[in-house]
Amino acid sequence: MPVKIRLQRHGSKKRPFYFIVVADARAPRDGKFIQKIGTFNPVTEPAVIQIDRQKALEWLTKGAQPTDTVRKILSTKGVLYLKHLLRGVTLGLFDQAVAMEKFQVWHVEHEAAEAKKRDEARRSRFKQRSGGNYQRRPYTPAPRREEAAGGESAPAQGE
Repeated sequence: MPVKIRLQRHGSKKRPFYFIVVADARAPRDGKFIQKIGTFNPVTEPAVIQIDRQKALEWLTKGAQPTDTVRKILSTKGVLYLKHLLRGVTLGLFDQAVAMEKFQVWHVEHEAAEAKKRDEARRSRFKQRSGGNYQRRPYTPAPRREEAAGGESAPAQGE
């Protein structure tokens, strides 16, 4: 039974949302699947990807073939790099601790780059909404009621 890791489309028209699933290659795109391992939302900027690394790695080691899009997603999340490192462990090139240390270093650098990318996207959206004029204006407090009325308040009745 050939097994694929692929996207299963959900969401409304022109608002896609995908589940990342492990399915038999002969099953229809949105049909029967074996296991759900994550989600992918391309509508947001940047796209939101949530994936269970352990499940994905387990299925890859069992021989499941990812589609092109899922391969890119797995690469972005580091699953393919982790598989590569674990292959080096099985070949005896280095031990498990070194492999995990290399992955942690890569993960920290990758998260920093992703945070920078998200920040840039946020700034560009803000710049677009403000029409390019995103200079901060100096704070000026609103006038008080007495000052706005023209001086002192009127004396109370009966005085």
